[in-house]
Amino acid sequence: MKVEEVMNKKIEYIEPESTVYDAIEKMVDKRIRSLLVNPKDEQDVYGLITVRDIVFKIINKNLNPRKIKVGEITSKPLVCVTKDMPIEHVMALMEKFNIARVIVCEEGKVRGVVSLFDVMAGSLIEKAIEGHSA
Repeated sequence: MKVEEVMNKKIEYIEPESTVYDAIEKMVDKRIRSLLVNPKDEQDVYGLITVRDIVFKIINKNLNPRKIKVGEITSKPLVCVTKDMPIEHVMALMEKFNIARVIVCEEGKVRGVVSLFDVMAGSLIEKAIEGHSA
C-alpha cells in the first residue's frame, strides 16, 4: 500500500498569530485533530498543531488558550513523505519520531496528511479486499 491510497487531501490551515482558542474552535467545528500552521514569513516553514499539543501544553498546564498564540506551541519541522512512499516506511517514521501524522509534500508544496487512523483504516480495507478475493 502506498501513501496516496490513504492520504487525506482535506487540509485545514491556521495562522501562527491566531490564538489556541481559535484553533480549538476550528478543530471542534471541523471535527479534525490537527491544523497546518502557515509560515509566519518567507524564511519560516509550515508547522503543525494537534489536539495532543493543546491538551498537554495548554489544558494540562491550566493556561488560558485565549492568551497563547498558535505559533508558540506549533511543532516544527514537519515530517514529510511523498505520495508514492510505502506505508511501512511511514509507520516506521511515526514510530521513530513518536508522532501520529506525517505531511505529504510534493515539489515543496503540501498535498495531504496521513494519520495513524488513516493507516489503520487503509490496512483494514486492504485486508477486507484480500479476504473478499480469496
